[in-house]
Amino acid sequence: MERKYNHRSRVKADLTAILRKSWYHLRLSVRHPARVPTWDAIVLTAASPEQAQLYEWQLKRAKRMGRIADSTVTLAVPDPHGQRIGSGAATLCAILELAKHYQQLFLESQCRNSRRKEPSPSFIDLIAKKHILLLHAGGDSKRVPWANPMGKVFLPLPYLAADDQDGPVPLLFDHILAIASCARQAFQNEGGMLTMTGDVLPCFDASTMVMPNDASCIVTVPITLDIASNHGVIVAAKSGISNDTNSINLVENLLQKPCLDELVRHQAILDDGRTLLDTGIIAVRGQAWLNLVKLACSSQSMISELLEKKKEMSLYEDLVAAWVPAKHEWLRSRPLGDELVNSLGEQEMFSYCACRLNFDAGDLLFLHFGTSSEVLDHMSETGAGLVGRRHLCSIPATNVSDIAASAIILSSKIEPGVSIGEDSLIYDSFISGGIQIGSQSIVVGVNVPATSDTTERLPFRFMLPDRHCFWEVPLVERTERVIVYCGIHDNPKIPLSNGTFCGKPLRKVLDDLGIQDTDLWISENTLEKCLWNAKIFPILPYFEMLTLASWLMGLDNQINETLRSSWKRSQRISLEELHKSINFSHMCLGSSNHQADLASGIVNACLNFGLLGRNLSQLCQEILQKESTGIEVCKGFLFHCPNLQAQNSAILPKSRAYQVHADLLRACGDEEMALETEQKVWASIADETASAVRYGFKGKMTSLSENLAGSSSWFASNPDNTSGCCGESFHHRTVKIELPVRVDFVGGWSDTPPWSLERAGCVLNMAITLEDSLPIGTVIEIEKGTGIFISDDVGNQLSIEDLSSIALPFEISDPFRLVKSALLVTSVIHEKILQSVALQIRTWANVPRGSGLGTSSILAAAVVKGLLRITDGDESNENVTRLVLVLEQLMGTGGGWQDQIGGLYAGIKFTASFPGIPLRLQVIPLLASPQLIKELQQRLLVVFTGQVRLAHQVLHKVVTRYLQRDNLLVSSIKRLTELAKIAREAFMSCDIDALGDIMLEAWRLHQELDPFCSNEFVDKLFAFCDYYCCGYKLVGAGGGGFALLLAKSAESAEELRHSLVNTSDFDVKIYGWKIFLENY
Repeated sequence: MERKYNHRSRVKADLTAILRKSWYHLRLSVRHPARVPTWDAIVLTAASPEQAQLYEWQLKRAKRMGRIADSTVTLAVPDPHGQRIGSGAATLCAILELAKHYQQLFLESQCRNSRRKEPSPSFIDLIAKKHILLLHAGGDSKRVPWANPMGKVFLPLPYLAADDQDGPVPLLFDHILAIASCARQAFQNEGGMLTMTGDVLPCFDASTMVMPNDASCIVTVPITLDIASNHGVIVAAKSGISNDTNSINLVENLLQKPCLDELVRHQAILDDGRTLLDTGIIAVRGQAWLNLVKLACSSQSMISELLEKKKEMSLYEDLVAAWVPAKHEWLRSRPLGDELVNSLGEQEMFSYCACRLNFDAGDLLFLHFGTSSEVLDHMSETGAGLVGRRHLCSIPATNVSDIAASAIILSSKIEPGVSIGEDSLIYDSFISGGIQIGSQSIVVGVNVPATSDTTERLPFRFMLPDRHCFWEVPLVERTERVIVYCGIHDNPKIPLSNGTFCGKPLRKVLDDLGIQDTDLWISENTLEKCLWNAKIFPILPYFEMLTLASWLMGLDNQINETLRSSWKRSQRISLEELHKSINFSHMCLGSSNHQADLASGIVNACLNFGLLGRNLSQLCQEILQKESTGIEVCKGFLFHCPNLQAQNSAILPKSRAYQVHADLLRACGDEEMALETEQKVWASIADETASAVRYGFKGKMTSLSENLAGSSSWFASNPDNTSGCCGESFHHRTVKIELPVRVDFVGGWSDTPPWSLERAGCVLNMAITLEDSLPIGTVIEIEKGTGIFISDDVGNQLSIEDLSSIALPFEISDPFRLVKSALLVTSVIHEKILQSVALQIRTWANVPRGSGLGTSSILAAAVVKGLLRITDGDESNENVTRLVLVLEQLMGTGGGWQDQIGGLYAGIKFTASFPGIPLRLQVIPLLASPQLIKELQQRLLVVFTGQVRLAHQVLHKVVTRYLQRDNLLVSSIKRLTELAKIAREAFMSCDIDALGDIMLEAWRLHQELDPFCSNEFVDKLFAFCDYYCCGYKLVGAGGGGFALLLAKSAESAEELRHSLVNTSDFDVKIYGWKIFLENY
């Protein structure tokens, strides 16, 4: 039992890690497709033109929600004339239609560019080099009938939903996109297609997937024989290419639902007693892809032949058999088998086994959504810890409702007086009072209105029993919506004699209710009587349908003649007819309006009662989908803005209130006012930072934003930093400050205002010398005369006689705004200090520009410390750190406290900040052993990439997302603070390998915060170093500058150093460095 428990825990941990990594990659590829390649096209197959229209709506939604890149072409392709042609023929049809679509795009571009005319390329040329994701999503979802209207691929799957509480409910489709995004790298620059099924979530790390050239490849997973007997099995060659995580072997045969004898006869059983399951994931690349494209582009007559003969061609039995010589003889006897063998038979198929062969995967990482019970199982068992159980919903207080904690409520509004049982799923619904929903039930798209009959003494009540599905569907050419229901385990395909309805034998239900076969199956030509084609669901006014639903489910008096007569007189519909009668456009419109109303309610509550903790920008985008009134709703919210800060002035930062105002203005289309309001956002951040840092100083506190006109009275009113000695009599004095640079391991961004003013921050960094020198410094001298003379190490010079000219705001191009800001924050330019003496300030930074080593902040710290020392002020590291924090707000560069702490405090240190007024910092030096220091200096390479970066460009985006309360950003920075604590323990335990893992995760999180913190050159550099390293990252905010490369060993470090020096691919410089351990 203990072993099984540990196995399940490991599976869940793997599932979490795989999904998080895949979602991270998906977001990165959508936000920065030029750096992280994404799919050129995403194509879905559909059962009918109407279903294809629904899928087109879902694809547009996915683009709007950031699931698909704007550059990706999306297309939904129905089976011709809505007639089934099989998944293989549907694949050919989809490729052909995509080629036609690209041709249409080409012709449109030619029309727009009248000056430049090019010959029209062939269909083959148009898509031969494209990278395509094809999802088979057609079908009628008989085993998951409630998903029929939306399409099974778009059923809700709220894994990781809590990561983005204001984002849309994650769908199965979204998770498939995430997994598939990682597989794009396997195609490299060679055209090809990845084909997946829409009812399976294959949880494997596709970023490690490799494919043979010019071949097809099918993803497999080891599975037990009992499960394999109901699925497709791949027989792979015993020899191949394998490692600890995967294996690639030539496919020798294909078996369909094989019995044990077949498995033994075809040598399909692995050494551990399992066999290889066909996951339905097929990749085609190079020449194999080109051959498939040629076949598809000439397949019109083949598809017509299938339609005429009412035959089907399967992808998983017929088409793939063309790549397996052992199946050719069998295939030639199938429809169009000769054409498949002749066109595709020269290429081979390989098996890519995506699981470690020593890992008891079972079917836990291969999540099939083939039945309603499987859907609930994957939410309550396999992925229970991943599920967000309340998402974008409105639920009543616990004293007026009875809603189980394990119930999953998504995009729904629940009124008081409702009961919902354990592990039930409620999605896209409005449930009014008096409704009881049992345990393990599924309710989708239901809109139960409040009863309008005021003459009744008792309110209307309806109970859905345990283990039932209940959904509504709008019908074409009708205003009514039909209510549909069945048992969670009902299989509509099973014949009448063995079938069930609402969990009871169908034959017995009909006998008990007095329903004749002719009532349900009117046509005598019905081939097989079953629930699927039974005309059982009445179309009546809403509450009459509910009443009859109770009767049909056996909850009412079964011999009630009135109810039976009402049911018989009504027009009725079957599940089969329902599939062809869904009003998809009405369903999409209703769902959009429902989501917009929910989002509007959340925003309204947030503005009226809350502290603006929700992402209103994201919620407003949902509201705007309500085309008729969405923008008017957003304009109504603007009236709250003047009072937001006044209502909560004691605890609500002005910067957040202004950001909300800017977001609402932008939602209303007023971009000019939004930009103007954003200026107030940044001024407020500077004010809030100064208030937190300067709290407790004597003197009058005025707003920084009030001083932008040029007055320096704010700084002059805080003379405590200096003694005024310079003004008493002349004494020639010289101060020299030299500081190290810092490299940060993890925790950056948690030190940056406004985060650090509102939430705890933790950073682990280290002070280092470069090439045996302290690279940053200043010399400050007091001389006879008046005024200030400033110079730097690149030849810039400035003489200032009129000290009042040192006033805010400074020009961004001013090379001396750092020194000027230092003069302001230290109050050195106060008239009593420099009355009869001159000040000469020389600065240098022997570090490449845009290094990421905290150069600007450390130089500021050096100047501030020097000014305070020469004027006998408070030059303590704590005071200097806080003043530099204010200084960077004045300069407009933002920035936090970690850089100056990294340079001011020697060695390796863990620093924590505690929000409040004043902001409190705790610097904890790590007492590293000589052995640890030696090993770290042997294994860590400090490399300048040559890529120049500017931190404030990245900082502006990150801070704005934080002020908007972007949930993904907030959770990422929280994780960085957690990693800083873990890294501290790793250091103290001398576990440098663990530090490498932490650096890798920190680097992924930095890219989550801003995908532009890296570039193609850095990506290639890290890919080159990956073999040698256990961890790597850019220092600071990223974007370029220096990189830390933590090798797996001292020997690996030397090999990497040698490889970097001798390769012509990377023009980088490896710096000599040492931990700076001296005190000063």
